[in-house]
Parts: sequence; C-alpha cells; structure tokens
Amino acid sequence: MAAPLRRVLMRSAANSMRGADHAAWHYGPGFDPARAAIQHAALAEMVAASGAKIEWIDLEDGLSDSVFTHDPSLMTNHGAVILSMGKGLRKAEPALHEQTYARLGIPILGRIEAPGQVEGGDCVWVDAHTLAVGRGVRTNQEGIRQLAGILGPLGVDVLGFDLPLWQGEEACLHLMSVISPLADDLALVHAPLLPAAFYQMLRGRGITLVHGDADEFHASNGLSLNVLPTAPREVIAVAGFPKTLAAMEAAGCVVKTFEADALCIACEGGPTCLTRPILRQ
Repeated sequence: MAAPLRRVLMRSAANSMRGADHAAWHYGPGFDPARAAIQHAALAEMVAASGAKIEWIDLEDGLSDSVFTHDPSLMTNHGAVILSMGKGLRKAEPALHEQTYARLGIPILGRIEAPGQVEGGDCVWVDAHTLAVGRGVRTNQEGIRQLAGILGPLGVDVLGFDLPLWQGEEACLHLMSVISPLADDLALVHAPLLPAAFYQMLRGRGITLVHGDADEFHASNGLSLNVLPTAPREVIAVAGFPKTLAAMEAAGCVVKTFEADALCIACEGGPTCLTRPILRQ
C-alpha cells in the first residue's frame, strides 16, 4: 500500500460536491463546496506531480461522497473487487467504479452482494497475501465472508478484526482511520483504537509503528492520521497537524501537506479516502 503510486482513480470535488446539502451528507459546518473544489484540485496536482496518472470519474449525478473514491472498490494484483457500501447514500457508487474499470480494461474478480457490506477504508493490505478487514459500522461479517471467498482462491488470507463504535453509527471509523501504511515495514497509527489482535499481528511481523499525536487525532476526528503514500516514506497529509508530521519525519518520511479544512476536515475523509490506487509498482 506504500509502493510507488503509478495510477489512481479520483473524482473532482468541483463536479461531485457542487450544490451538496451538508446536512444530508453529514458534513460539518466548515464545508464549503467552492473551497473544497480548490483544495481537491491542489491534492490532485500533488498526486500528479508524484508521477501517478489520474483516471477521472466525471458525471453529473449528485453523489457527493463519490469524491472519496477509496471506498467503493478494492484493487488486487489480479483485478478489482466491486464492494458494497455501508452508508445508504453511497449505494450507487460501486457501479461507477465497475463502469470505469470496464472502460480501462481492468478485470472484475467479483462483487460483494447484499446483505454483505465492505468499504475500502476498512481494508488494509499487510502484505501481498494478507488482507486485514475492519468489522464495524460500514463492513459486516457477511461482506468479509464473501471477500474471503473471492480472494482465497488467489492465495490471499482475509482476516477480520472488530472495530470499536467510537463516535457512533453516523460517524465513520474505518480500519484505515487508525492506521496508514508509510512503507512495507512502517505504519502511522492511533494505537488506542487499533484492534488488539491486529496490533499484535503488526508487531509480530516486524512492522514499526509511528504513533500519531493523540490530541491532533481527536481534534481532527482522525484526519491527522489519514495520509497517502506516493512512494515508500513519501506521503501527502492534511496541513495543520505539526506533531504528527514531526513523528513521520522522525521516522524518515518526507511529508507534503495541503490545506483541507473545507474538504477533508469538514467531510471526514482525508487524502487516502480521496484516492483509489489502481496500480502501485
């Protein structure tokens, strides 16, 4: 999840968030669609500058959360899995990803079908043969069972880990809310909310854990921890969290930041959520 980013699926906030009702989408008072569009464009420039090719989804459909392209699908070394969203307002998004993959010539390995639910933010590749999946508000056991059925024949172990409720059902605590890979052997974490068995597995596999600042984590509703690796130890993060940034730099990371108060902070989705990597190499 931290190999050099070569190709990534994104969706313009200027398109998807235009005219969005912040109450309907559960966005915070800081949401401003015009400023969100500017901030998203700045992120896209940084992603492109890293050398990644951006594949854009651009439709006029009112699906505001579809800007968070990480969640409706999962990419593997063999093709894509179309997921099933736990948030009702996002049920139409997986079809957008399936259409895009068909256009790009990327094979579809399978689909998570109702009542199964899996969101991409709950999926963390520990290595090429181990996928950790958070079981919580957005991802259920039936979804994990179906995902294991799709990936098991490819030699992938799918391991489910229980997540805490934290701030309730309307909020969103994904597994990736509490861990961001920085390199194959390095990850940024908020340890108090990590599933204990997952924490022990990471430590047992020799993965060094960088602990983000706890006050910044709570002040940002977890967005201080949501960072996008464009290469090993090269990451993009939301601006405004100097202690967490310093912890990553002390671990040997180069960190670039962008202003994201009207986009990431207000809408509870960081640079990882805003990108669906489809090729790392």
